Amino acid sequence: MQLLSIRVPDQWLFGLAVGILLSFAAALTLNKRERDLVLSRLHIHRRRASGASTPPRSFSPSKNVTEPLTESKEPASPDYKNVFPPSRRSILPELAKNNSYSSQRIICGPEPSPEHISTNPLPTTQSFDLENDVPKYTPTGFSTAEVKAMGDFPAYDIISGVPLPQPYANFDPSTALPRPYRPFRWAYHQTMSLTKMEPDWWLEVENTYIARVAERRQLFKDHGKKVLDYLPGSELACKELMEMCLQFYCARYPDCFSLSDSQRIFHNGILKEDTDIRSMHPLHVLLNNVPEDFAIVLRNENDGMYYFRAGVVCSSLGWNVSTKIGMQLKDIHKPIPDYKEKMSFSMDRYFTKMPTNSPIQRGSWGLEIGTPLFMPAGDPHEQHRLKQKEDLTIEECYLRVDWQTLRRLPLSGGIVFNFKALFTPVAEFKDEPYIPALLLKILKEGKKNLMEYKNTWHVEHVCVPELEEYAREQVERGLVVPEEGMENWTVSTLEESPYFPGWEEKWHRQQRF
Repeated sequence: MQLLSIRVPDQWLFGLAVGILLSFAAALTLNKRERDLVLSRLHIHRRRASGASTPPRSFSPSKNVTEPLTESKEPASPDYKNVFPPSRRSILPELAKNNSYSSQRIICGPEPSPEHISTNPLPTTQSFDLENDVPKYTPTGFSTAEVKAMGDFPAYDIISGVPLPQPYANFDPSTALPRPYRPFRWAYHQTMSLTKMEPDWWLEVENTYIARVAERRQLFKDHGKKVLDYLPGSELACKELMEMCLQFYCARYPDCFSLSDSQRIFHNGILKEDTDIRSMHPLHVLLNNVPEDFAIVLRNENDGMYYFRAGVVCSSLGWNVSTKIGMQLKDIHKPIPDYKEKMSFSMDRYFTKMPTNSPIQRGSWGLEIGTPLFMPAGDPHEQHRLKQKEDLTIEECYLRVDWQTLRRLPLSGGIVFNFKALFTPVAEFKDEPYIPALLLKILKEGKKNLMEYKNTWHVEHVCVPELEEYAREQVERGLVVPEEGMENWTVSTLEESPYFPGWEEKWHRQQRF
């Protein structure tokens, strides 16, 4: 599938070679976007309010959905049909500076009202050609004409408000390790446990890159739509996500990845491959180059709720893309304990108002025998979870962390879940202060239904006694220090969470820094 083509419209009918007085007079007759652009060309800058805290838009000012994500209290089902996420249109004059005059005129078009957006939405349940002469609007307020005028690979850092990453100095893909995520919390409740995403670490490349890409390609050959699929209406969001990922790679790892001058060929220095990104669907570009999972949910124009419309997911446990695609959020998360009672309402509200410039991150975890990446329902590896293997050793036991980020795509208004499965031998916890005691507390005293869902029973007969020994040794070695005035450390979430004290020294040492 080719990328969405872009046609450049006619040149501006007026030029910037007119005199200063004439330009000022003309500026008075232009709309706000055009006026800002003319003034910026004359090097006269107006103070522009930031869009960072722009509230969600609705027909009625009384509709306020800016409350933080908290446990639900089973209120009446809200109506989100006419409520939209915060707009980023304030950046259009800045974005237009690097475009042709004709594109600038389109990009700096009039501000649409929420009513206009609601009655002319870009459909999310059927395909829409950006070449269509009738403009449609995304939930974030951009018209299809403006999206066309921006072209391929626009400045997503400006559009989203999330800066591009800094180049990773002295990066060596053969020795690089992921950061040692240990997302253990006590008291252990079913909450999202969200923190602000670190822009430099949205996507991580490490020493399993080549093997993981090969494994994911094979998984697609074996399972097809169980790991990669897309529904009509997701075209813009898939292209947008692909471009944002490749932009990130080129900025973060410039010695490993680059784009051709035409922005058509992606050069992968690690795989020693070139990809013509217009020769395949954007999700296949990601499958072949970015060994991380992505699930895109889009705002349905009929009810304002979010539905899973496209994704490439090669590390699912107990489910796959084909069993979830097309579903609404509440249906996707139905198997999760306490989700309906404590999280469903808040999640829907959060998605409705989530801005593009505030991506978040979190981690989920489990204990596994070996390192199973893709385990759909009925997979033979599931048999390990039905019994406690008598001859199991600690060397066979692994912590699996699914490190997740959540961000709104700025143009399409879709929200993308990004997650990556990382495996660490449980034996690594021996020299990680406080981690053995914290994990023991969860395994022994965690809420019954949550622990049954996490399904760690099959390794606990080996892991628990081993962790108890690690915890005793850490106290004896002085790695665990009680709080002032206390005999023992009161187990609780670490200040360094999702890491542990001294994690950077260990991480650097393992990479031979």
